[in-house]
Amino acid sequence: MTVTAFTPGTEERFALARQVADAVLFEGYVLYPYRASAAKNRLRWQFGVLVPPGWGTECEEHDFQHTECLMEPKAGATLSVEVRFLHARRRTVQRARPDGGMDTVAELRLDDRVLVPWDEGSEERVEVVASVDELLGDGVTHPFRRPAREDTEPVLDEAGRSVGRLVRRCEEINGTIRLSARELDGPYRALRLTAVVENTTVWTPPEGRGADRDAALPRSLVATHVLMALSAGSFLSMTDPPEWAKGAVAACRNLHTWPVLAGEPGRDDLVLSSPIILEDHPAIAPESPGALYDATEIDEILALRTAALTDEEKREARGTDERAAAVIELADSMPPEVLERLHGAVRSLREVTSPDTGAPDLGFPDEHGVQRPDTPWWDPASEAGFDPERDRVVMDGRSVGKGSRVELHPGLRRTDAQDIFLRGRTAMVEAVLHNVDGGVHLAVTVEGDPGADIRREQGRFLYFQPDEVTPLEDDA
Repeated sequence: MTVTAFTPGTEERFALARQVADAVLFEGYVLYPYRASAAKNRLRWQFGVLVPPGWGTECEEHDFQHTECLMEPKAGATLSVEVRFLHARRRTVQRARPDGGMDTVAELRLDDRVLVPWDEGSEERVEVVASVDELLGDGVTHPFRRPAREDTEPVLDEAGRSVGRLVRRCEEINGTIRLSARELDGPYRALRLTAVVENTTVWTPPEGRGADRDAALPRSLVATHVLMALSAGSFLSMTDPPEWAKGAVAACRNLHTWPVLAGEPGRDDLVLSSPIILEDHPAIAPESPGALYDATEIDEILALRTAALTDEEKREARGTDERAAAVIELADSMPPEVLERLHGAVRSLREVTSPDTGAPDLGFPDEHGVQRPDTPWWDPASEAGFDPERDRVVMDGRSVGKGSRVELHPGLRRTDAQDIFLRGRTAMVEAVLHNVDGGVHLAVTVEGDPGADIRREQGRFLYFQPDEVTPLEDDA
C-alpha cells in the first residue's frame, strides 16, 4: 500500500543528504551583490525548472524530469521518495496612505532596508513511500497539487508604526510523480528504477505575451530534484558501477537530471537525482560558514566583497530577500578565524617529479605561444599585460582566441561527470585567460546550448586548458 509519510529512520538518513540538496535547491537563488536591481538577478532560476506543458512548447525548457538508476533491493524492501522544489511567490510592495488605504509602489524605504518587488521561493516537498513489489508492472502514480494563495505581511518602522505591507501571491501548481521498476536479465537480481516528475499544471500564456518566462515561473516547479532511499538493499553507482552492470547503467535514460549516491560516505542506500551534475556522495565543504547562494564564486572572495558593499547597497540587499539579508549579516559578522579557514584547503597532494628550474623565464613565449609578462604576477601592474578579449594562443599551428571554434576533449586527469557529456562537442571561445601560475585557460560556450546567450550575458562560461580542445578553423 502506498503511503506518504516517512519513518523516523528514513527521515534521519535524508537529513544529511538534504544539506547538499539544499545547495541544489537554492543554487543561484540570489546572486552577488544580492540586490534585486542587479542585472544578474533579473533572470533567475536556471536549473531544474519544470514549466507548465502549455508553455514548454514555446521555449527550450521542459515540463518533466526522467531518472533511471539500478538498485538491488532485499526482500520486502520499501522505497521512500522525496521530491523537492521551489514554488515562486510574487511579492509586491504597498505603502500606507493617511486614510488607511494602500498604494502599490516600486520601493518602500526604511531605515535598515529598501523593500522592492521580488519573486521569493517557497520550499515544497512531496513524499511517497511504496514497497518495491508495488513498483513492478504498472508502478505507482502519485498526483499532487499546491493551491493558489495570497498572504499579507505588515511592514513596521523602527517605532512600530505601520508604514505599508507586503503582498505575496502563489499560483496553483499541479504535478505527478511516476515510479516503476523492471527486473534486469542476468545472473544478479537487479532492478532498473524509473522516477518521473511532471508538471501537469493547466495554463495557457496570455495572448500577445508569447514565451513570457516571468509569467510561467509562478506555475513552474523550480530547482526540482529527487531523493530516494531503500529500506533494505542498495543502489549502484552510475559513474563507477561494477563490471557486470556497466552495460545496464549505460542503457539508463536520464533526462534533465542525473542520479548519484548520497548520504554518508560508504553507504549506498540513498540517491540524489539532481539537475546539477554531481559526483557520488557530494558534501558541503567543512570550511563553508553558511549559504551564499552563488556557487560559482569562491567563498572567501564573495564574503570579502559582500562585506565591502556600501551601506546603501546593503540596505537594498536586506530588502530584496530574507536570504540575501542573512548573507549580509553573515559577511558583516564573520570572525577573522572563520574567514581565515576560507583562505584555502588542500584536498589532495601530488609529488613534484620535474626538476626545479628556478624562476620562470619571463622573456620568451610558453608552449602555447603566449608571451609571458615582464612584470611578476604579484605586481598589480601585471594586469596590463593581459586582455582576455584580444589574447590568443597558438595550438597545432593555429591562432585561437575569442570567436574561434573548437572541439572539446576534456583531459582524463581533470575529467568530472559533466565532462562526459561535453566530450566531442563543439564550442565557441569567449576569452583567453591566464592564472597567476602562468597557466592558460579558454572560456567557452557550447554550441547548441539554449542557455548560451544567458551564460554570455552573465559571464558564466566553461573553462578548458589548451590541451583539452582542438581548433576547428584558422580564423587568425
